[in-house]
Amino acid sequence: MPATVFDPPERFVAGTVGPPGGRTFFLQATGDGRVVSVSLEKVQVSVLADRVNDLLDAHAEGTATEPLGDGDTDPLTVPIEDEFRVDTLSLAWDPDRLVLVIECHDQDPEEVEEGTLQTLRVVLPPESARAFARRCGKVIAAGRPACPFCGQPLDPTGHICPRANGYRR
Repeated sequence: MPATVFDPPERFVAGTVGPPGGRTFFLQATGDGRVVSVSLEKVQVSVLADRVNDLLDAHAEGTATEPLGDGDTDPLTVPIEDEFRVDTLSLAWDPDRLVLVIECHDQDPEEVEEGTLQTLRVVLPPESARAFARRCGKVIAAGRPACPFCGQPLDPTGHICPRANGYRR
């Protein structure tokens, strides 16, 4: 299956569906009358945001990387139907065009046959990439608060804290 490409997208955001502790994470690209959503893990969103910032810091020197305003705070476009679950993410800087390329794959590209890989490719200018990374950070931070003793997420009913010898906090 050929890659779905947004170069550049009208909108590319991370978002969630569900209550904290039971959220499903999505990346959503919009453009040319299409909306493509892919689901992924919280840790993938967090690492992607960190690596986008690292890559921009290393390679986008001399280009505008600061987004204007507060960025995109709108919810995900509905209905949300994920095309596939992301297994592998790849990130690249195109030095000729001065853009960031994010690819989401449903499988490891090195382990599949030709034509069976589903891919979402999004090409972002530096300021849009920085805004995307900031939104990812906000989405991650909007989850459950951390226990002040062990750092694990707190449920509304508390949790069994290993630093308190198994007593519920």
